[in-house]
Amino acid sequence: QVQLVESGGGSVQAGGSLRLSCAAFSGYTYSNYCMGWFRQAPGKEREGVATIERDGTTNYADSVKGRFTISKDNRKNTVYLQMNSLKPEDTATYYCATVLFDQCPNWFFGGRATYWGQGTQVTVSS
Repeated sequence: QVQLVESGGGSVQAGGSLRLSCAAFSGYTYSNYCMGWFRQAPGKEREGVATIERDGTTNYADSVKGRFTISKDNRKNTVYLQMNSLKPEDTATYYCATVLFDQCPNWFFGGRATYWGQGTQVTVSS
């Protein structure tokens, strides 16, 4: 069983920054698989934010391009989401997730994953 644990959420004013972290436990090695960040706002469906593949290829939702950066540290077995220029509409619970493929399938960005973290809250005030 893979355990993913997110951290780094909090409250920030519009224009501010936060960095989310997602650490893996139970012998799971991030560097081998597709990882992603997702978010869900109250009353809305879960949406893909960013993904990173085994070779480091990244993909972003149009709404966060140029503001968010996904990265990974293979030595620490941790994936990060650097969020800059935050907007009130970025307010949501953010989740990391993974599928056991080295490349991210198209359906992964749609919210289907093998393992999910418990989520971390991000609140952006205007």
